Amino acid sequence: MEKLSDRFDAETLLRVAEILKTIAHPVRLLILELLEKKEKLTVSEIMKGTGIEQSLLSHHLIKMKEKGVLKSEREGKNIFYALADKHIVNIFDCMEGCSIIK
Repeated sequence: MEKLSDRFDAETLLRVAEILKTIAHPVRLLILELLEKKEKLTVSEIMKGTGIEQSLLSHHLIKMKEKGVLKSEREGKNIFYALADKHIVNIFDCMEGCSIIK
């Protein structure tokens, strides 16, 4: 089998692509940014931070959780969302330094 990448095997490349597809939406990137600043947030707190209505926000949160980008835990009546891995927000540093987005 031909090696596709010096960094990743074919299976890992597929997973990277899946994660990038999952976060490739302005609302989802904003959610990541909010969760970078605070360790965990409720849906209501994320709603305030994004200005997105709850039904649409819930759709984004569910998709991100299904793909392993976010995790959630219930505390009483509240569901708190957090980053599954804090390293994912390193993408913002990469994009800030990328000349093709400016």
